[in-house]
Amino acid sequence: MDDPPPKTGWLERVGAMLMREPEDRKQLITLLHSAFERNLLDSDALSMIEGVMQVSEMQARDIMIPRSQMDVIDITQKPEEFIPFVIETAHSRFPVIEGSEDNVIGIMLAKDLLRYYAGEEAFNLRDMLRPAVFIPESKQLNVLLKDFRKNRNHIAIVVNEYGGMAGLITIEDVLEQIVGEIEDEYDFDEDEDNIVLEQTGSYRIKAITEIVNFNETLGAKFSDDDYDTIGGLVLSKFGRLPSRDESVIIGNFKFTVLRADSRRLHILKVEKIAPESETVA
Repeated sequence: MDDPPPKTGWLERVGAMLMREPEDRKQLITLLHSAFERNLLDSDALSMIEGVMQVSEMQARDIMIPRSQMDVIDITQKPEEFIPFVIETAHSRFPVIEGSEDNVIGIMLAKDLLRYYAGEEAFNLRDMLRPAVFIPESKQLNVLLKDFRKNRNHIAIVVNEYGGMAGLITIEDVLEQIVGEIEDEYDFDEDEDNIVLEQTGSYRIKAITEIVNFNETLGAKFSDDDYDTIGGLVLSKFGRLPSRDESVIIGNFKFTVLRADSRRLHILKVEKIAPESETVA
Protein backbone atom coordinates (compact mmCIF):
# COMPACT_ATOMS: atom_id res chain seq x y z
CA MET A 1 0.00 0.00 0.00
CA ASP A 2 1.32 3.44 -0.97
CA ASP A 3 2.40 5.79 1.79
CA PRO A 4 0.19 8.91 2.28
CA PRO A 5 1.65 12.11 0.89
CA PRO A 6 3.62 14.11 3.50
CA LYS A 7 1.82 17.04 5.12
CA THR A 8 3.07 20.45 4.13
CA GLY A 9 3.83 23.08 6.75
CA TRP A 10 2.53 26.66 6.73
CA LEU A 11 5.84 27.96 5.39
CA GLU A 12 5.65 25.65 2.40
CA ARG A 13 2.04 26.65 1.78
CA VAL A 14 2.90 30.36 1.87
CA GLY A 15 5.82 29.71 -0.46
CA ALA A 16 3.58 27.87 -2.89
CA MET A 17 1.15 30.77 -2.94
CA LEU A 18 3.92 33.30 -3.51
CA MET A 19 5.18 31.26 -6.45
CA ARG A 20 2.20 32.62 -8.36
CA GLU A 21 4.18 35.83 -8.75
CA PRO A 22 1.52 38.57 -8.49
CA GLU A 23 1.79 40.99 -11.37
CA ASP A 24 0.61 44.13 -9.60
CA ARG A 25 -0.22 45.58 -6.20
CA LYS A 26 -3.87 44.57 -6.40
CA GLN A 27 -2.97 40.93 -6.99
CA LEU A 28 -0.47 41.01 -4.13
CA ILE A 29 -3.10 42.34 -1.72
CA THR A 30 -5.55 39.68 -2.92
CA LEU A 31 -2.89 37.04 -2.30
CA LEU A 32 -2.24 38.32 1.21
CA HIS A 33 -5.94 38.30 2.05
CA SER A 34 -6.17 34.78 0.70
CA ALA A 35 -3.32 33.79 3.02
CA PHE A 36 -5.21 35.39 5.92
CA GLU A 37 -8.40 33.52 5.08
CA ARG A 38 -6.42 30.26 5.10
CA ASN A 39 -4.98 31.09 8.52
CA LEU A 40 -1.45 31.47 7.13
CA LEU A 41 -1.35 35.07 8.43
CA ASP A 42 -3.08 36.48 11.49
CA SER A 43 -4.94 39.80 11.39
CA ASP A 44 -2.10 41.74 13.06
CA ALA A 45 0.46 40.51 10.52
CA LEU A 46 -1.86 41.30 7.62
CA SER A 47 -2.55 44.79 8.97
CA MET A 48 1.16 45.54 9.39
CA ILE A 49 2.05 44.28 5.92
CA GLU A 50 -0.67 46.48 4.44
CA GLY A 51 0.61 49.36 6.57
CA VAL A 52 4.12 48.92 5.19
CA MET A 53 2.77 48.92 1.65
CA GLN A 54 0.73 52.04 2.40
CA VAL A 55 3.71 53.87 3.91
CA SER A 56 5.73 53.26 0.75
CA GLU A 57 3.17 55.33 -1.17
CA MET A 58 2.67 58.16 1.33
CA GLN A 59 4.49 61.45 1.74
CA ALA A 60 5.25 63.63 4.75
CA ARG A 61 2.42 66.02 3.88
CA ASP A 62 -0.10 63.16 4.26
CA ILE A 63 0.40 62.67 8.00
CA MET A 64 2.30 65.72 9.28
CA ILE A 65 0.97 67.85 12.12
CA PRO A 66 0.06 71.12 10.37
CA ARG A 67 1.80 74.35 11.32
CA SER A 68 -1.39 75.75 12.88
CA GLN A 69 -1.53 72.83 15.34
CA MET A 70 2.15 72.69 16.28
CA ASP A 71 3.23 73.26 19.88
CA VAL A 72 6.33 75.46 19.77
CA ILE A 73 8.42 77.46 22.23
CA ASP A 74 9.77 80.96 21.59
CA ILE A 75 13.44 81.38 22.45
CA THR A 76 12.62 84.71 24.13
CA GLN A 77 10.44 83.00 26.75
CA LYS A 78 11.82 82.34 30.21
CA PRO A 79 11.63 78.80 31.64
CA GLU A 80 8.95 79.79 34.15
CA GLU A 81 6.85 81.00 31.21
CA PHE A 82 7.03 77.92 28.98
CA ILE A 83 7.41 75.07 31.51
CA PRO A 84 3.65 75.04 32.37
CA PHE A 85 2.99 74.72 28.62
CA VAL A 86 5.49 71.84 28.38
CA ILE A 87 3.76 70.06 31.27
CA GLU A 88 0.29 70.61 29.82
CA THR A 89 1.09 69.34 26.31
CA ALA A 90 3.25 66.47 27.63
CA HIS A 91 5.43 66.18 24.52
CA SER A 92 9.01 64.98 24.72
CA ARG A 93 10.33 67.37 22.03
CA PHE A 94 9.47 70.94 21.07
CA PRO A 95 10.53 73.04 18.07
CA VAL A 96 12.01 76.33 19.25
CA ILE A 97 11.42 79.43 17.13
CA GLU A 98 12.96 82.89 17.01
CA GLY A 99 11.16 85.85 15.51
CA SER A 100 8.55 83.88 13.56
CA GLU A 101 7.25 80.34 13.26
CA ASP A 102 9.12 79.97 9.97
CA ASN A 103 12.41 80.38 11.81
CA VAL A 104 12.96 77.14 13.74
CA ILE A 105 16.38 77.35 15.38
CA GLY A 106 16.43 73.97 17.08
CA ILE A 107 14.65 71.28 19.07
CA MET A 108 14.29 71.29 22.85
CA LEU A 109 14.08 67.97 24.67
CA ALA A 110 11.78 68.11 27.68
CA LYS A 111 14.18 65.96 29.69
CA ASP A 112 16.83 68.68 29.41
CA LEU A 113 14.66 70.85 31.65
CA LEU A 114 15.84 68.70 34.56
CA ARG A 115 18.90 70.94 34.56
CA TYR A 116 16.65 73.90 35.31
CA TYR A 117 14.97 72.09 38.18
CA ALA A 118 18.39 71.02 39.44
CA GLY A 119 19.11 74.70 39.98
CA GLU A 120 21.89 75.15 37.45
CA GLU A 121 22.76 78.82 37.49
CA ALA A 122 24.00 78.78 33.90
CA PHE A 123 20.75 77.39 32.48
CA ASN A 124 20.50 78.64 28.89
CA LEU A 125 17.83 77.33 26.54
CA ARG A 126 19.74 78.28 23.40
CA ASP A 127 22.76 76.24 24.51
CA MET A 128 20.54 73.19 25.10
CA LEU A 129 18.94 73.07 21.66
CA ARG A 130 19.48 70.08 19.39
CA PRO A 131 19.80 70.65 15.62
CA ALA A 132 16.50 70.69 13.74
CA VAL A 133 16.09 68.43 10.70
CA PHE A 134 14.16 69.91 7.76
CA ILE A 135 12.45 67.83 5.09
CA PRO A 136 10.22 68.69 2.09
CA GLU A 137 6.50 67.93 2.10
CA SER A 138 7.09 65.42 -0.69
CA LYS A 139 9.46 63.23 1.35
CA GLN A 140 8.42 59.57 1.06
CA LEU A 141 7.55 58.07 4.45
CA ASN A 142 9.55 54.89 3.90
CA VAL A 143 12.64 56.96 3.09
CA LEU A 144 11.98 59.21 6.08
CA LEU A 145 11.70 56.22 8.41
CA LYS A 146 15.05 54.95 7.16
CA ASP A 147 16.58 58.39 7.79
CA PHE A 148 15.10 58.52 11.30
CA ARG A 149 16.68 55.18 12.14
CA LYS A 150 20.02 55.97 10.52
CA ASN A 151 20.43 59.37 12.19
CA ARG A 152 18.77 58.39 15.48
CA ASN A 153 16.43 61.33 15.07
CA HIS A 154 12.79 61.36 16.21
CA ILE A 155 11.37 64.56 14.77
CA ALA A 156 11.58 66.56 11.54
CA ILE A 157 10.28 69.97 10.48
CA VAL A 158 8.34 69.85 7.22
CA VAL A 159 8.85 72.82 4.88
CA ASN A 160 6.90 73.84 1.80
CA GLU A 161 8.24 74.72 -1.64
CA TYR A 162 8.89 78.31 -0.53
CA GLY A 163 10.97 77.29 2.47
CA GLY A 164 8.27 78.16 5.01
CA MET A 165 7.30 75.80 7.80
CA ALA A 166 4.39 73.55 6.81
CA GLY A 167 4.31 71.32 9.89
CA LEU A 168 6.21 68.63 11.73
CA ILE A 169 6.39 64.85 11.74
CA THR A 170 7.75 62.36 14.26
CA ILE A 171 9.00 58.80 13.99
CA GLU A 172 5.95 57.77 16.02
CA ASP A 173 3.65 59.28 13.37
CA VAL A 174 5.30 57.10 10.72
CA LEU A 175 5.31 53.92 12.80
CA GLU A 176 1.64 54.36 13.64
CA GLN A 177 0.84 54.06 9.95
CA ILE A 178 2.24 50.53 10.15
CA VAL A 179 1.36 49.21 13.59
CA GLY A 180 -1.53 51.48 14.57
CA GLU A 181 -1.76 53.87 17.52
CA ILE A 182 1.22 53.72 19.87
CA GLU A 183 0.14 54.47 23.41
CA ASP A 184 2.49 56.22 25.83
CA GLU A 185 2.49 56.96 29.54
CA TYR A 186 -0.05 59.75 29.03
CA ASP A 187 -2.61 57.48 27.37
CA PHE A 188 -5.29 55.51 29.15
CA ASP A 189 -4.33 51.94 30.00
CA GLU A 190 -7.41 50.29 31.42
CA ASP A 191 -10.99 49.97 30.24
CA GLU A 192 -12.26 51.59 33.43
CA ASP A 193 -10.26 54.70 32.53
CA ASN A 194 -12.28 55.43 29.39
CA ILE A 195 -13.62 58.52 31.15
CA VAL A 196 -11.33 60.56 33.42
CA LEU A 197 -12.36 63.68 35.31
CA GLU A 198 -9.65 66.36 35.19
CA GLN A 199 -8.92 68.87 37.94
CA THR A 200 -10.28 71.62 35.68
CA GLY A 201 -13.71 70.00 35.66
CA SER A 202 -13.46 68.80 32.08
CA TYR A 203 -13.23 65.14 31.06
CA ARG A 204 -10.70 63.19 29.01
CA ILE A 205 -12.52 60.46 27.14
CA LYS A 206 -11.51 57.67 24.80
CA ALA A 207 -13.30 57.94 21.47
CA ILE A 208 -14.17 54.23 21.73
CA THR A 209 -16.28 54.90 24.84
CA GLU A 210 -19.78 53.56 24.32
CA ILE A 211 -22.48 56.23 24.19
CA VAL A 212 -24.51 54.45 26.88
CA ASN A 213 -21.53 54.68 29.28
CA PHE A 214 -20.99 58.32 28.36
CA ASN A 215 -24.64 59.08 29.09
CA GLU A 216 -24.52 57.33 32.46
CA THR A 217 -21.37 59.14 33.61
CA LEU A 218 -22.05 62.65 32.33
CA GLY A 219 -25.83 62.67 32.50
CA ALA A 220 -26.25 63.02 28.74
CA LYS A 221 -29.11 61.71 26.60
CA PHE A 222 -27.40 60.96 23.29
CA SER A 223 -29.03 58.27 21.17
CA ASP A 224 -27.04 55.16 20.33
CA ASP A 225 -29.35 54.10 17.51
CA ASP A 226 -26.96 55.23 14.77
CA TYR A 227 -23.59 55.14 16.57
CA ASP A 228 -22.24 52.89 19.32
CA THR A 229 -19.34 55.08 20.44
CA ILE A 230 -18.91 58.73 21.34
CA GLY A 231 -16.22 58.96 18.67
CA GLY A 232 -18.70 57.90 16.01
CA LEU A 233 -21.14 60.58 17.18
CA VAL A 234 -18.46 63.28 17.09
CA LEU A 235 -17.25 62.21 13.63
CA SER A 236 -20.80 62.40 12.29
CA LYS A 237 -21.06 66.03 13.43
CA PHE A 238 -17.74 67.00 11.85
CA GLY A 239 -18.60 65.17 8.64
CA ARG A 240 -14.88 64.38 8.22
CA LEU A 241 -11.89 63.26 10.25
CA PRO A 242 -10.95 66.29 12.40
CA SER A 243 -7.46 67.27 13.50
CA ARG A 244 -6.13 67.94 16.98
CA ASP A 245 -7.61 70.97 18.79
CA GLU A 246 -10.68 71.14 16.53
CA SER A 247 -13.93 71.23 18.46
CA VAL A 248 -17.65 70.69 18.00
CA ILE A 249 -20.61 71.48 20.24
CA ILE A 250 -23.31 68.82 20.55
CA GLY A 251 -26.18 69.62 22.86
CA ASN A 252 -24.67 71.08 26.02
CA PHE A 253 -21.26 69.45 25.56
CA LYS A 254 -18.16 70.78 23.81
CA PHE A 255 -15.94 68.07 22.33
CA THR A 256 -12.31 68.96 21.53
CA VAL A 257 -9.97 66.55 19.74
CA LEU A 258 -6.89 65.84 21.87
CA ARG A 259 -5.48 63.00 19.82
CA ALA A 260 -6.22 61.69 16.35
CA ASP A 261 -4.26 60.18 13.49
CA SER A 262 -4.94 59.99 9.78
CA ARG A 263 -7.44 57.18 10.28
CA ARG A 264 -9.42 57.68 13.48
CA LEU A 265 -10.09 59.63 16.66
CA HIS A 266 -8.44 58.52 19.89
CA ILE A 267 -8.86 60.97 22.77
CA LEU A 268 -11.43 63.74 23.31
CA LYS A 269 -11.74 66.54 25.83
CA VAL A 270 -15.34 67.07 26.94
CA GLU A 271 -16.69 70.17 28.68
CA LYS A 272 -20.23 70.83 29.88
CA ILE A 273 -21.62 74.13 28.61
CA ALA A 274 -24.93 75.95 28.47
CA PRO A 275 -27.28 74.44 25.85
CA GLU A 276 -26.94 76.07 22.45
CA SER A 277 -27.07 75.28 18.76
CA GLU A 278 -24.58 72.73 17.44
CA THR A 279 -21.49 74.34 15.93
CA VAL A 280 -18.08 73.28 14.63
CA ALA A 281 -14.90 75.26 15.28
